[in-house]
Amino acid sequence: MSLRGVVIVALVVAVAAWIIAASVRAEPIGQVSAKWAQSGHADRTSEAFTHWDADEPPIIPPQCAACHSLNGHLDVLGADGTAPGSVDAPHAVGSVVSCVACHNGPAARLEAVAFPSGAEVPVLDDEGQCLMCHQGLAATGDVEEAIAGRDLDEVDPELAFINVHYAVAAATQAGAEAQGAYQYPDRTYAGRYLHFSGLRTCAQCHDPHSLRLTPKQCSPCHLNVVDRADFRDIRTSTVDWDGDGATDEGIAAEIQTFHDAVYAGLQAYAREVIGTPIAYAPGSFPYWVVDTNGDGEAQPEERGPANIYRSWTPRALRVAYNYHFVHEDDGAYAHNPLYTLQFLYDSLADLGERVAVPIDALTRP
Repeated sequence: MSLRGVVIVALVVAVAAWIIAASVRAEPIGQVSAKWAQSGHADRTSEAFTHWDADEPPIIPPQCAACHSLNGHLDVLGADGTAPGSVDAPHAVGSVVSCVACHNGPAARLEAVAFPSGAEVPVLDDEGQCLMCHQGLAATGDVEEAIAGRDLDEVDPELAFINVHYAVAAATQAGAEAQGAYQYPDRTYAGRYLHFSGLRTCAQCHDPHSLRLTPKQCSPCHLNVVDRADFRDIRTSTVDWDGDGATDEGIAAEIQTFHDAVYAGLQAYAREVIGTPIAYAPGSFPYWVVDTNGDGEAQPEERGPANIYRSWTPRALRVAYNYHFVHEDDGAYAHNPLYTLQFLYDSLADLGERVAVPIDALTRP
């Protein structure tokens, strides 16, 4: 970074200290700092901030630095004196998401955030940074571009899995406005999930410094909520979406049924149509591997690039994209439950054109 940039960042930090003191819900700065220090944004040992440490040289590429480097984030905002909207150069490892990443002038003035689909999603209250870094790196259009003009059920060696990235809560919450999941043509999808006034944005539900959720915010309407373990039991609809006869289980359980059915359907499709069994290895690149022993699981010896799944058809690729999307947002049941059920249902219906799937019992919102 140039000397001018260093000076500007120093000034931004000084201004941020004043902003924080005036805008942290009357919390003492020491209390705010202690909460932040225990959050994932401050964890210098996490993969999000150490992935590049062993590289030679150890620098964060521009396409990653916007969210995985403090200076990279100030760069994309234009808070370092450069033009906003892009990261101009690699950035050094060693930083985390600290106060000035969110408490600066350009961040406060954000009115909309561009998502991978190209959609501009309006910023409501103080959530601009959340939308910028939790939107993923892909969208419906990326999948459509990859499979365009190809036979739906023909294996194509040029196809490769499209990874939406991680912690994609903002893409889920934005729903059809951002098209973060793969949305099937000629189907309608739920838009942005705003819950209700006072609890409609990231920072209104999550403490902006600790990132934690507070059960007492939910309990006035969701009487079952006593502690954090109760969040997954929340539901408001009486529709039995998964057809198991239970309308008292949380919406998270309904989504899990859909999610499991999609995985089972994709595995059946891989065996019966493609002829190469597939298994999902969550948290382990490249995520989709060949199920060499046919047990339906990605065993330790099957994980890793040496056993990457390469027998993709367009149909399998778009279904796998949606399955992975849900896995990368463990809070999809709260961020946008109907949108999640919709694209999972459509994924299962897609597979049902070629293999037997248990879709008759399910209801699409």
